[in-house]
Amino acid sequence: MQIEGAVALVTGGNRGLGEQFVKALLDRGAAKVYAAARNPDTVTTPGAVPLALDITDPDSVRAAAEKAQDVTLLINNAGISTGAGVIDGDLADYRREMDTHVFGTLAMSRAFAPALARNGGGALLNVLSVLSWYVIPAGAAYSAAKAAEWSVTNSLRVQLAEQQTLVTALHVGYMDTDMAASLDTPKADPAKVAHAALDGIEARQYEVLADDISQQVKAGLAADPSALYPQLLG
Repeated sequence: MQIEGAVALVTGGNRGLGEQFVKALLDRGAAKVYAAARNPDTVTTPGAVPLALDITDPDSVRAAAEKAQDVTLLINNAGISTGAGVIDGDLADYRREMDTHVFGTLAMSRAFAPALARNGGGALLNVLSVLSWYVIPAGAAYSAAKAAEWSVTNSLRVQLAEQQTLVTALHVGYMDTDMAASLDTPKADPAKVAHAALDGIEARQYEVLADDISQQVKAGLAADPSALYPQLLG
């Protein structure tokens, strides 16, 4: 699909990568861009249409879908990172991650699929992560949620093909956003990541691997686990 003339909705559109998506969509000629956030007053991008939305609240999702019936591109970007580890992480944090990344993404996709179908099919982009495929035990909750979201994305891709809706997954490592602000590691520019994802949608790609680490990890999935986790070699 073409971004020019599209009507897009970006969850978590008030900051970070979500805000960059909103700006990129407007720069590329989208007809309307809903920037969704729990508090719509935090949406500051000129030209965006603020929309109140909590993707973990079924009533809020339902209300957003009723209001934004003209959407042709849904970008499921909203996310959290609790930092919960695999052994000592609070199970409540695991549930928060799953509620946001898995059930929130699923709820949004279900709610907006009918509108996408009515409006010609359009596209749906799920913002995933290289951690869909690779785990860091100290942040196992995030990896587990993103892996499950990847599986949901694949199911959506197959199911929504019948209505001509493109479902694209974006995989990327650390970005220069608030979520990774405390980490001393190379980070991708979220503005460039947003444009790469939109390029992928226009090229009808099923997956966008936005940085070198995502490409390397994806290529290593067919190998023995020790190829990705050398500590297993002892």
